[in-house]
Amino acid sequence: MNVTTWYLEQISPADLRPGRPPALPAQVVRAEVPTPEFSRFLYTAVGGDWQWTNRLPWTWKQWRDWLDRPGVETWVAWVRGTPAGYAELVAQDGGTVEIVNFGLLPYAIGQGLGGWLLGEAAARAWDLAERWPGREATRRVWVHTCSLDGPAALANYKARGFRLYDEKLNAPGDEDEGETPGPWPGAGPRD
Repeated sequence: MNVTTWYLEQISPADLRPGRPPALPAQVVRAEVPTPEFSRFLYTAVGGDWQWTNRLPWTWKQWRDWLDRPGVETWVAWVRGTPAGYAELVAQDGGTVEIVNFGLLPYAIGQGLGGWLLGEAAARAWDLAERWPGREATRRVWVHTCSLDGPAALANYKARGFRLYDEKLNAPGDEDEGETPGPWPGAGPRD
């Protein structure tokens, strides 16, 4: 299967167009303690339908080493005490922040949370240096998504003010299309 990957960016905080607040009682909180177990849970729960498999072979130590670096942040959306989605931010050289992972748990899709969470995540990417002394102020926020991701992903990024700067078509086998850890058959509102 051919997979298209889109690369999008914001080059100014003024590019950000926040999503409308959700109707559900929700909040976004930074997970300040680098916890491999929680991060792996979020990765598999959100990415299970979308072929997120690259990190599945990681050991506990690999997760910990990834999360325990300055400028790596996990922001979690909560609905009535239950995780609904997350965004993982990674500060890079030159004042760049990548939204490495972003998405919602299956139950939260279609609840009006995606645009709001993405807007909150992008805002946190823009002010990331304020939480990490010595980091360069953010001058660029970028993200990539592909045709294996959720059908609303690309439109959501564009609606939040991200602009397309590159697009690549990968030949079969270039993307991991292996078995994912979940969700299991019958899980979530889509089944």
